[in-house]
Amino acid sequence: MLQKILIANRGEIAVRVIRAARELGITTVAVYSELDRDSLHVRLADEAYALGGQTAAESYLNTEAILRAIEQSGADGVHPGYGFFSENADFARAITEKGVAFIGPPPAAIDEMGDKVSSRKAALRGGAPIVPGTTEFVTTADEIRAFGNEHGWPVAIKAAFGGGGRGMKVVRSADEVQDAMDSAKRESKAFFGRDEIYIERYLTWPRHVEVQIVGDQHGNYVWVSTRDCSAQRRHQKLIEEAPSVEMGPGIEEAMGEAAIKAAKAVGYYNAGTVEFIYQDGEFFFLEMNTRLQVEHPVTEVITGIDLVEWQIRVASGEPLPMTQEEVAAHRRGHGIEVRINAENPAGGKFLPSPGTITKLVTPDGFGVRFDAGYMPGDTVSQYYDNLVGKLIVWGKDRPTAIARTIRALEEMEVEGVATTIPADLAILKHPDFQAMQHSTKWVEEVLDLSGIEAPKPPAAAEGEEPLVQRNTTVEVNGKRFDVKMWVPDTPMVAAGPAKAAAKKPARGSSGSGGGGGAAGSGNVEVPMQGTIVKVLVEVGQSVEVGQAVCVLEAMKMENQITAEKAGTVKEVKVKQGDTVGAGDVVVVIG
Repeated sequence: MLQKILIANRGEIAVRVIRAARELGITTVAVYSELDRDSLHVRLADEAYALGGQTAAESYLNTEAILRAIEQSGADGVHPGYGFFSENADFARAITEKGVAFIGPPPAAIDEMGDKVSSRKAALRGGAPIVPGTTEFVTTADEIRAFGNEHGWPVAIKAAFGGGGRGMKVVRSADEVQDAMDSAKRESKAFFGRDEIYIERYLTWPRHVEVQIVGDQHGNYVWVSTRDCSAQRRHQKLIEEAPSVEMGPGIEEAMGEAAIKAAKAVGYYNAGTVEFIYQDGEFFFLEMNTRLQVEHPVTEVITGIDLVEWQIRVASGEPLPMTQEEVAAHRRGHGIEVRINAENPAGGKFLPSPGTITKLVTPDGFGVRFDAGYMPGDTVSQYYDNLVGKLIVWGKDRPTAIARTIRALEEMEVEGVATTIPADLAILKHPDFQAMQHSTKWVEEVLDLSGIEAPKPPAAAEGEEPLVQRNTTVEVNGKRFDVKMWVPDTPMVAAGPAKAAAKKPARGSSGSGGGGGAAGSGNVEVPMQGTIVKVLVEVGQSVEVGQAVCVLEAMKMENQITAEKAGTVKEVKVKQGDTVGAGDVVVVIG
């Protein structure tokens, strides 16, 4: 068994791995960026090491900094979590070449299955049907136009080395190709460090069904359960459930067998997920995620299997603890997982909502679990994914699980940031969802979220104590130590230009798209903190109401900022690469 594990990630998944490792008696090591210095995963770990930097590229995607932390800590295993380096074969090789166990699949399997193009070839080799699309990388807009003209529109542009909907763009006509391609490549590069893309036919009303598999280093494989992940926005999941139901007799078993064949085709071991598209009684291989999935807990609650524990045991060289028959015998009831994201779903826009969580009350009760990455007082940064935590609920059957999830969500309280909870409740209460009639496009095309309003900011606290306990950190040669002290409870005051920015209240979005500005004043404001990745207008240009004037990246998602007034551009106040705060004016229209 491994003795000391370094978690090369942050947030909720780092917390999840730390807890599982501790239950096995394994020492845990956290790594952190400057912004995550006092985050929950750092506080829970036995040791912590600074990576430096703020953005993912400067910290969690800094291979040399992570390798240095491995050497300094003496870790004999590394868990990559999900996102960041979890599907990066070069990172896995760098780990294993040091004689350190990578708690994931072998690098060769990541190479083949982590690249969505070669994974399609592997699926075909294993006998799984695939959605029509390219089996080579796409490098030009003309290739996409030719594919769309041949197979029909819409077409999905997808990140070859990504997952979770990041870097995916749906193109509905040839005129949209260039902008969509550029955006997909930018998002893919920002989130996964690679910008290769491929294309597929985009099905009209599909369900997203995936299979959790685990293999060991002795040639044993099991598929643990299916999951339905069709409740999505921006091709990213909101609600997942296990098992997938209403697919017809024999479909789930056929998917499970196809998933194992695909894994065997590339010599895969450890935990992985094979994703399928299901429509009208047919299923097609979509991709394989060569890592633990965000939604793995919903499989755990219907089986009683700790998948992170299994990952660690497999990486330690142990055989799988169960056979396929034993896994099947452990399945009972129905599970639902809800992702609580820091997003404002008002009007169906799902705008990122970075900020400090001032209040967080999580639900409890029979069959309820909450996996958190934050606690009250922690800050959700614009630079990282916006997953605050995950609500996982078990019920004896699907209707019971839905009712219990609604009850739990209605008990939950979050202040300081907007969350997706109002949208989650709207989904769970809708007759289409309860009748299993939704698809991956249902949230954006059918669900009415127009009645959801942005949350009001909480009132300021009163009655401060003269002295309070403060926990701070000291770094010695990059290693983090906690220091406790009692100090006067005086507020921190920002100096220089940051002072004005710190006092500026966050604003919700108004109007269409993502722009701001009171009653169409002509001042186009951004509704959140972020980075300008593209300016779409210039001084003197005529614009219409709802026309995009720039593209803002926040929490790894691109958002079009739109004009609320028709007129002529009088001033462009930003350029590509500028960092802006909530309420900043980016364009003036006269």
